[in-house]
Amino acid sequence: MQTKLVVFDLAGTTVSDNGNVNDAFRKAFSLAGVEVSKAEVDKLMGYRKMEAIEIVINQYLPEQKDKQLLIDDIHEQFNADMVSFYKNDLALKPLPFAEDTFQLLFDKGIKVGLNTGFTRRITNAILERLTWDKNPFISQVICSDEVPEGRPHDYMIKAIMQQQGIDHAANVIKVGDTEVDVLEGRNAGCGLVVSVTTGAYTREQLEGYKPDFIIDSLQELPALIKY
Repeated sequence: MQTKLVVFDLAGTTVSDNGNVNDAFRKAFSLAGVEVSKAEVDKLMGYRKMEAIEIVINQYLPEQKDKQLLIDDIHEQFNADMVSFYKNDLALKPLPFAEDTFQLLFDKGIKVGLNTGFTRRITNAILERLTWDKNPFISQVICSDEVPEGRPHDYMIKAIMQQQGIDHAANVIKVGDTEVDVLEGRNAGCGLVVSVTTGAYTREQLEGYKPDFIIDSLQELPALIKY
């Protein structure tokens, strides 16, 4: 079916991430007395961050008293660190061909949506730094704290579809760099689910989740789209 909407993830898919999200996660856990490996955190990329933290705490501190208070503290530390990072990091930039792809889609009459496991607080810091809050080619941005549940549930995609007047998920392409991006696209019934190797997961890891296509650059995406 003809593509009417493409929903992109942020960090690792359209925005550069040199391990900064992972670093901030591990720092927040470490300050709370929990040491988590880089590989373990990578497995949680793409999730709503509060849920990712809960997964780790349930694994490492299953008998923890006041567990929710600890989760809230770690989440607040992570949020504060990421907002500071995105407001100040000189290396923050769009990934290659991201903005070109947004414009190409817009020119073809296809809406561009962004969704993310970040909170609105972090997301706004990214959008403002990249001036994407004023980008005319981006139709809508939705964050995981603005829906009942984050990925792998389909709430964010469905919310964008509703706001943009897209009735059928078969007209939607989901693009992301993690396992839960693939699952989100499948759960929403997207016509095409595309993984990119520019983020947390390697091509070999992504192959295990069976997206429709795996690409190494957003430059490859337009060839997959039905106009």
